[in-house]
Amino acid sequence: MTQTYLPQQPGRPGPGGPAGPKAPGASEATRLLCAGAYLDGAFRDAVIDELYVHEERIAAPSLGIDAARVLAHALRARRLELGWSAAIVLLWIVAVPLTQWLILLYVPAFLFFTLAGWIRGPLERPLWYRRIAAWYVRWIGWGFYVFALFVLFGPAIGGGSAGLSGLPGPLGNHPSGDERIQAWCALVLPLLLAWAVAMQRGQFAKSLTEELSRPRFPALEADPAEAADGVRFRRLSRRIRAEQHAPLVLYRVANPFCGAGRPYEPWSLSVELRPGKDREPEPLDNSAILRRIVPLLEALRVPSPHGSPELADAVRDRLRDLELDEIVFLPVVGLPTRADAPYTARAFEEHRAHAIEEGGETRRHFLRIRVGGWGEEIVTTVFVRVHTQGGMLMLEVAPHVLRPVKQLYQDADRVAHRYRHNNRFGKAAWAMGHTPAAAGRAVLTLWRGAVSLWRLATGGHGRALPEGPVRAVRELGSDNDASLFQEMDVSRYLKSIQDRVNNGVRLALQEAGWETDEFVQKIVNVAEGATFIETAKGAIAIGNRNKVVNRTERAGTGGGRGEG
Repeated sequence: MTQTYLPQQPGRPGPGGPAGPKAPGASEATRLLCAGAYLDGAFRDAVIDELYVHEERIAAPSLGIDAARVLAHALRARRLELGWSAAIVLLWIVAVPLTQWLILLYVPAFLFFTLAGWIRGPLERPLWYRRIAAWYVRWIGWGFYVFALFVLFGPAIGGGSAGLSGLPGPLGNHPSGDERIQAWCALVLPLLLAWAVAMQRGQFAKSLTEELSRPRFPALEADPAEAADGVRFRRLSRRIRAEQHAPLVLYRVANPFCGAGRPYEPWSLSVELRPGKDREPEPLDNSAILRRIVPLLEALRVPSPHGSPELADAVRDRLRDLELDEIVFLPVVGLPTRADAPYTARAFEEHRAHAIEEGGETRRHFLRIRVGGWGEEIVTTVFVRVHTQGGMLMLEVAPHVLRPVKQLYQDADRVAHRYRHNNRFGKAAWAMGHTPAAAGRAVLTLWRGAVSLWRLATGGHGRALPEGPVRAVRELGSDNDASLFQEMDVSRYLKSIQDRVNNGVRLALQEAGWETDEFVQKIVNVAEGATFIETAKGAIAIGNRNKVVNRTERAGTGGGRGEG
């Protein structure tokens, strides 16, 4: 059986053309996701849980990024945050006996500040009613905070213990000789907390503006996060890098396209294979149809004639970097261990050779067409599957789109630069404003770290049966929206790719001697998102952007055409 094999390849239109996309580990999307590990605790914890704690899970396909490098920075960011959180909690522990419980006057205020942050939710576009509720709760916290400072200020300047005598429990029992020292210690604690908050922010900002800067980020060997010691991390990073870009995809049945993004108007159709009128048709298998599609897709990399080679070389359309490869989807059920996954070239060739013609339910062969635009922030992927069975041709097209990374991550450079270049007063004001909620965040951070460590120690994930990916790093860090320019690019990529796929199938049918009228009539409707219903006298298309074409010619009249 003659088959075609397409190795994973970047788009290289030829001499003088662009050098193709960057390595996934050096892409802009990877850099921004690494920055997100320092700015977004929820994202950081999700990455660590998926790739580090659940050792039994196969890494999802990482389109345009290196998930192992994101994991390295997520672990580094967590180590830094745990260290500073432990320091903040230690300050509180030391301050309790040093101030004879006076420090507890801050607790109500700090609890309200922490509650306000929880009510507000994520920093990006919180709901309006959450913002209002958080505003009220925050002002209640400021009321308690001012009250605590007022109560402590009198004894600190020698005004006596009148402000403390009415407090319940140990807060109201202080010998007059020690009261002034204890009050001053309680007043100094917020300054020490502010210093710790400022140092943590400064360390994060330094990482964002130095290790994760655009000039330095492509140098993987110089990345301090990658150089971190740890047998478990080194073992998992090797597995992730072997799995995330492999042409063999081990999947969970519930989400086979995990990692590709959101489905973008998938469609399929089936047509009867009818012999043409001119000659006896030739046998037509799936690989023959793919061989006809591939050259048309590869031609999208070549710029149209511009009158001179210089003008053609100046074209920067992302279709020049279009990638084509064949992939095989295999269910992970039945695999004894993660290390037994068949990622060798020989194993993939065997699976591909069987899957391309068998049309199975669980093992499926797809032609994958990918265009990474905007520094891999907009990734358009089209999965194409062709199958012939029982005199029918089935065509399945499943477009998926990865949206840009979250706006918070895109603003990381700007935020870090503004903080590092701010004056001392501005940095102090920022730190003091974030100090009241620092204690609550520190406790939550230590709690989440302890829970993660407990799961790592007791979950038994290292010897568990392998599982397919539950979440993909790239999808975890994706936004829900895209700009109008990006949406226009996605639409253009999809239309260009789908037109070439449809044209390739039509040419394969025509060259093999099969009738193409029915396919042409259906493809115009189904590919545009309509529901195609055939009747004895014609066809009806229901849905947006639908079109019905009737090419039946009558004696003495031309063909009719209608649009719905």
